[in-house]
Amino acid sequence: MRMASAIVTGLSLVLLLSACGGKKDSNDDPSFRPPQKVATLGPFVGECGHLTDDEVRDLGGLSSLTTVFKNSVGCNWQAGGISSSSVTFASYRGSPIDREKAWVASVGRTPDTIDVGGRKGFQALDPSNAVCDLAVQLDDDFFEWSISYGVFNSGGNLGNPCDRTRKMAELTVQRLG
Repeated sequence: MRMASAIVTGLSLVLLLSACGGKKDSNDDPSFRPPQKVATLGPFVGECGHLTDDEVRDLGGLSSLTTVFKNSVGCNWQAGGISSSSVTFASYRGSPIDREKAWVASVGRTPDTIDVGGRKGFQALDPSNAVCDLAVQLDDDFFEWSISYGVFNSGGNLGNPCDRTRKMAELTVQRLG
């Protein structure tokens, strides 16, 4: 009887250990993380997309623009107050353009696919024709120009802001470093 009990216990242990010791899927291990994708840096877009303050004023059609800030990733010019006309440039290193495209769509601007100097991107005009965002893909990076004619200005005499952001984007692409 002891022998039979020892055999049953031994077989039980073998079955138990084999069930627990099977191949473990690395995705089940909370400490396992797939390697991070290394972004391919695109060309250098320069400070403010390689455009001068005067070029931004002229192309933006907003002669009274004042530089609000310039830093390594963006620039902003405003005409004179929080609700006034503005132009913004931003550079995004290793960031997906589709996330920006989704955000633009979430605030009511329908993105249209465009090509600027052989590079894909999108532009999105708001329903009031007063705001345009235009982004261009550069490898794993992208840059974006945005013009807002302001809360109290419909931009009636300024035309489509996407035409203006397009000219800025074209210059940025031409001047890539």
